[in-house]
Amino acid sequence: MSSPGFQASSPAHGTGRRKSQFTYRQLSLLASYSTSCPLRVIAHIDLDAFYAQCEMVRLGIPEDQPLAVQQWQGLIAINYPARTFGIGRHCTVTDAKRLCPKLIAQHVATWKEGDETWAYHDDAASHIGTHKVSLDPYRLQSRKILALIKESLPPNMQKIEKASVDEVFIDLSAHIHSILLERFPELTNPPPYDDPTEKLPLPPVTALDWQADALVDLEDAEAEADDPDWDDVAILIGSEIVRDIRAQVRRTLGYTCSAGIAGNKMLSKLGSGYKKPNQQTVIRNRAVQHFLSDMKFTKIRNLGGKLGEQVVSTFNTEAIKELLPVPLEQMKLKLGDDTGVWLYNTVRGIDPSEVNSRTQIKSMLSAKSFRPSINNQEQAFKWLRIFAADIFSRLVEEGVLENRRRPKTINLHHRGQGGQTRSRQSSIPQGRTLDEATLFELAKNLFSQISQEGRVWPCANLSMSVGGFEDGITGNRGIGAFLLKGDEVRESKGVSREPSVGLSTTHERPEKKRRVDNPGIQRFFPKKESSSGGDAEGTSDDDVVNTGKAQFRTKEASPNRTGTSPKPITDYFEVCTRCDARLEDAEALQSHLDWHLAKDLQEEERGRQTFASHNPSVARGQRTAAALSSSKKPTRGSSSSSKLEHGQSKLKFG
Repeated sequence: MSSPGFQASSPAHGTGRRKSQFTYRQLSLLASYSTSCPLRVIAHIDLDAFYAQCEMVRLGIPEDQPLAVQQWQGLIAINYPARTFGIGRHCTVTDAKRLCPKLIAQHVATWKEGDETWAYHDDAASHIGTHKVSLDPYRLQSRKILALIKESLPPNMQKIEKASVDEVFIDLSAHIHSILLERFPELTNPPPYDDPTEKLPLPPVTALDWQADALVDLEDAEAEADDPDWDDVAILIGSEIVRDIRAQVRRTLGYTCSAGIAGNKMLSKLGSGYKKPNQQTVIRNRAVQHFLSDMKFTKIRNLGGKLGEQVVSTFNTEAIKELLPVPLEQMKLKLGDDTGVWLYNTVRGIDPSEVNSRTQIKSMLSAKSFRPSINNQEQAFKWLRIFAADIFSRLVEEGVLENRRRPKTINLHHRGQGGQTRSRQSSIPQGRTLDEATLFELAKNLFSQISQEGRVWPCANLSMSVGGFEDGITGNRGIGAFLLKGDEVRESKGVSREPSVGLSTTHERPEKKRRVDNPGIQRFFPKKESSSGGDAEGTSDDDVVNTGKAQFRTKEASPNRTGTSPKPITDYFEVCTRCDARLEDAEALQSHLDWHLAKDLQEEERGRQTFASHNPSVARGQRTAAALSSSKKPTRGSSSSSKLEHGQSKLKFG
């Protein structure tokens, strides 16, 4: 996406400078998303009253219609027309309708006891005991918006952090770098003397068109007459990109959003909330101090809670401008080194934090407090099914279907009416596809364990959570792909016990003779034998292997036999020359050979460790050198004459 060119320059002011304050090296850092680059540009896009907007778009309500999102008897979101009547989140539904009789109070979607999916229920507010809140409609819209934002950016220049369901950070640095080189070809020239520390030439423009942006003023109004530098040009391009993104979201999905564009995440987030709704604020580097001067530091992220209270009580102020004179050493002394340095930089608008494309969550929870309490297992299982569906819908968003991330553990928490709590945890099988049914079965097993202790009724609260998330690896297979558990895995791979119907018989290959000295993992397992001592025969093409802990089935490496005639094999299969295993294609064969290599390296490492334990005097990798040195006659007086190699004895000479 290219941005429009600059308009004609205005009369020059302050033309005494001939060089920029930025260097060629700093320009190149812009392309690599370096957090130390003074030209970097970060945007924060925040949906306006997001839950309320979702309901307005879903219901087709005009933008000037007051609307609030209701949860039981409280409000969790209020659109801007309703706010003009003084309605806030502290209001009850009754109070809000008294302030604005025309207010639409839309209850959130809920899971109803016994249902398998969420829905909008008109009577949800009066059935808190049998309904559970679902925020899935908003998560679905959030995914659509995020996908549209990504479509608006070049595929190879997307660094986006989803901060919450209704806000994202975007590092626009690399995108802006490419546009700068396109608009100003002189920037592609090598630096003078090939020295990257040389200053850039000043931009060939003297006025920038900020259009409808809320541009933060400079502290010195006369400084606006100064020529812009490259950081001003970069942030202008960033504002154009964000303006296009916001327009695309509005045009395609019907949502308005506000934005902040600045040199780091902290400032951009403050900027997005500076002018709302449906506006964007630009904070140039030269305007940072003026922007922060009249602000309370408790508005800054991480300073609105206990840390903010500690800072207020320590320095007796909430104003940023009153913290600026405090020396760094005093902040470190009163708050500790790390917190002191962080606060010192933060009140000056310095934030080197990176935009993380994948902000990883640690756990997911679905819970319900019962009013009145539930009293039987059938009711509990209905809620466990709802919990499983609720969590799985969020796992899909996290990438469980694509194996990007998946949890390792599942927890179930039970609280009785007397306040006694009990929990159980189990691992989630990693060798199979994770789905809603699997979560439900695991939860039922955990509940059964809790029930065995007795005194589970009445139940006042149940909650289910998953955690221990780990990144999945796509395209690779571990040893679990070669050790199969019976029919289940075969069916998941689409392999049938019955002879294939559609295989061609025109390209038959003679059956390969199996190697006796098989170097694969098969040599570690005893071969199953029939009562006659020969190979076991049967309809199954699997051998059962007893590892001492559990029985696994290993795929028969060679083609199935029927008497003595070989089973036809088509050219679709690739055959491993080491173990005769049949693979579907060249990529699968390469993965299989990689597995052989890993096993060989593992065995080689074990051999080295065993040798070293028996021969501590011989260093690893030096056996050849040691053997050569032992065949040479040591010179008299050398240190080696007193050392004996393995198998040697010392001779005494008269």
